[in-house]
Amino acid sequence: MVRLTVWVRGRVQGVGFRWWVRARALELGLQGWALNLADGRVEVVAEGPRESCAALLDLLSGGDTPGQVTGVIERWSDPKGTVVGFVER
Repeated sequence: MVRLTVWVRGRVQGVGFRWWVRARALELGLQGWALNLADGRVEVVAEGPRESCAALLDLLSGGDTPGQVTGVIERWSDPKGTVVGFVER
């Protein structure tokens, strides 16, 4: 189990991006959230098996997302176990 934090930049707010992330994360069995940041980025936090988190990261970087992703920064850490489900914040 791992925690993946991703900051996604580009045209990712107001285009259904968080909803799309939530749907993909739930399909992968992950827990966490997708949050719009004031600077226009979206923060995605996901906890679960490393393989599932890596699959989500690939999807976020893959180009088939709503809007237009121009950059992705990732950070891997130990899970905190404080999240239940996957929500849009």
